[in-house]
Amino acid sequence: MKDDLPENIKKIILVSQKNEITEYFIYNKLSKIVKDPHNKDILEKIAKDELKHYNFWKKYTDIDIKPQKLTIWKYYLISRIFGITFGIKLMERGEEKAQEIYGKISEEIPEAKDIVNDEDEHEKYLIEMIDEERLRYIGSVVLGLNDALVELTGTLAGLTLALQNTKLIAMAGLITGTAASLSMAASEYLSTKSEENAKDPFRASSYTGAAYILTVLFLIFPYLIFSSYYISLGITILNAIIVIFTFTYYISVTKELPFKKRFTEMAVISLGIAALSFGIGFLIRILLGIEI
Repeated sequence: MKDDLPENIKKIILVSQKNEITEYFIYNKLSKIVKDPHNKDILEKIAKDELKHYNFWKKYTDIDIKPQKLTIWKYYLISRIFGITFGIKLMERGEEKAQEIYGKISEEIPEAKDIVNDEDEHEKYLIEMIDEERLRYIGSVVLGLNDALVELTGTLAGLTLALQNTKLIAMAGLITGTAASLSMAASEYLSTKSEENAKDPFRASSYTGAAYILTVLFLIFPYLIFSSYYISLGITILNAIIVIFTFTYYISVTKELPFKKRFTEMAVISLGIAALSFGIGFLIRILLGIEI
């Protein structure tokens, strides 16, 4: 390592060098499991960029750095489970402090900031070019999730006080949810077909229906386990918040959208309708004089 560099700059450069070689192996590993030639080519190009970053820092350290194997496997598994775009953008989020770091290094190595910034802009451009099926149909998934959360959370809340029997509530919820999921899938099929865009109507309807029915099952299962309808409703509401949080976070990462505002909006709508339906269920039971 060059002796004229301050000790704190040397440490920063070594950390940057380790990060670059680690990301090189991540992108390279992902490129080998991707079948789409377009995406494969992009990942290979980004891997080369990361290797250029590594070699740039190596000029100042004269040290070969080993990658972080745990980090490689972490982002590899995340990308396999949640999609390459999510995995990559989640990883790139961890580099938000890079500008500050390069600012410090550029005080000693002026060309560092411009070179690395140019490469980073190139990488961001390439990442945006990745074509992933699940993101092309994300609108269909959003449709299924939103409708299931709003409709079924409200329905279960209303049925809870109206029926006061967990098995009856679960049965009514499953019938309602299954019928609604088929209806939503059919509507999405017809809507996508009429738009005549690049999306396949059958795939779009499948994503909508699958998102709806999976959300239905996740919301209903407390009523199949617990005998107390109040406990079941409480866990169902918690499950709804979990679904909203998870999916909103996924969208905020892949689409680079603000998380807090979208999460708050979706949670308020879903839980507000649940509270209103709960009250309606109570009133209906009182007005009709039904005791179960």
